Amino acid sequence: MKNIETQILIEAPVEVVWRVLMNFEAYRDWNPFITIEGEPVLGNKLDVIINMDGKKNFFKPKVVVCEEGRQFEWMGKILLKGLFAGNHYFKLHPVTEFQTQLIHGENFSGLLQGPIMRKIREKTMRGFETMNIAMKEYSENRVI
Repeated sequence: MKNIETQILIEAPVEVVWRVLMNFEAYRDWNPFITIEGEPVLGNKLDVIINMDGKKNFFKPKVVVCEEGRQFEWMGKILLKGLFAGNHYFKLHPVTEFQTQLIHGENFSGLLQGPIMRKIREKTMRGFETMNIAMKEYSENRVI
């Protein structure tokens, strides 16, 4: 299994960061990497567009974890089951009452994980980091 994981410290309470993460409609206002349509409910399919250097990639992953204020994950696959899949996750950890550690990553599996990861690893890491910075700024601007 291959993994990409990033982290960022956000100067906002977990509740604020969670609201930003789960407000898919507002992603167009702040998120340069991902847009999402659908309901963040366990078992639901989402419509996800990932923007990698101007190229849009469309996915229909399934929500596999949705723990309010703590963790949100989806699982998507490309082609046939067992060839390439990604478990995309967001984990929120309170550092203090007014600080949240965001862990944003994805675990990749399947027969094609090696060749695909060699092709997309750096772009994906940049996308995660770009989204993290935008989420930090947007969340911190929501703190009163």
